[in-house]
Amino acid sequence: MRSTVTLSADDLVRDKVFREPASCVIGRSLDCDLRLGNGDKRVSRRHCVLEIDPPEARLRDLGSRNGTRVNGEPVTGEVRLLHGDEISVGATVLRFSVGLSGYELVRKLGQGSQGVVHLARDLADGDLVAIKTLWGEDAVDPKARNAFLREIENTRALDHPNVLEFRGAGAGGSAFVLATGYCAGGSVADLVARRGPLPVAEAVSITLQVLEALTYAHQAPIPWVGLADGGSAPGVGLVHRDVKPHNIFLTGPDDDPIAKLADFGLAKAFDRAGLSGHTRTGALGGSVAFLPRPQIVDYKYAKPEVDVWAAAASLYWMLTGASPRTFPPGEDPVLVVLTDPVVPIRERDATIPAALAAVIDAALVDTPRIAVTRAEDLAAALWAL
Repeated sequence: MRSTVTLSADDLVRDKVFREPASCVIGRSLDCDLRLGNGDKRVSRRHCVLEIDPPEARLRDLGSRNGTRVNGEPVTGEVRLLHGDEISVGATVLRFSVGLSGYELVRKLGQGSQGVVHLARDLADGDLVAIKTLWGEDAVDPKARNAFLREIENTRALDHPNVLEFRGAGAGGSAFVLATGYCAGGSVADLVARRGPLPVAEAVSITLQVLEALTYAHQAPIPWVGLADGGSAPGVGLVHRDVKPHNIFLTGPDDDPIAKLADFGLAKAFDRAGLSGHTRTGALGGSVAFLPRPQIVDYKYAKPEVDVWAAAASLYWMLTGASPRTFPPGEDPVLVVLTDPVVPIRERDATIPAALAAVIDAALVDTPRIAVTRAEDLAAALWAL
């Protein structure tokens, strides 16, 4: 997936398009890469500079007399630019946009500390897709970048109605770009934020679909597995390692939604490429509240059972609005997972049916090891209720 960065303005003869890493100095001077001004004395000779490595770009003011603004806010230090940002240099407003080969960005869906998600249209078939851009702290060397992209090809190989379709990936600078299917219903985390804890039937239905996805993925053929000698070979089974309500998306009718598990293998791809500290997720990946103790102890060799535990933890959260363990403010969450027991679910909500509570509590045993190790076994226990 190739990406471009474009600067456009009403008074530019043509758009300035960047397809490769570049520095772009903006100002009135003849030696600027993008010359502005036309008599506008508010534009300094060397006003600001863009450091570009598509799809990423960072803007820095060069000590200009009148300053540089992004979306009306003064630039201090270095600013990461997002698709749709407007850069004000004197009277000129430059529009910053990111282009991805084969896609047209429509609008921003959300933004967090780790990246931004856009709604986009696939130009080949017209389908709406989600484009996720993940940011890192430092530029990624080509070897690590290629390792990430090779590992993420395992995700593309998954084909199941309860796995969110993966369409492609790209990388530039310290950013990684992922294209997936789009679910208009948002995530389970969004749903619970709107409505509060879910009714038993609805929460169990979503969980059963997640378990269908895990049963399939844990046994699916995948194209690439790294070997001890540095080589690679086809393999079987992909562990998610980051199952949580934020990664379970919903589509279809509100009264009978289809659940789709997203970001399959993403945490492993970062780890295998030596990039586990690249994003703020850190080496452990995922949200600690949904990680079992064995995954904290030995995160590099997570087995399928960590996904089963996390699916049960997500069900617990859907029913109660709380995580299986209590994380007191100020305490190290990793230490909590290592030392504190899971709270029985009926201590959170005594109205949870006893038979269902017994299944969930059994699935959340993770000391000294995870008790329920196969997704199909947890699904069978839920179906039997």
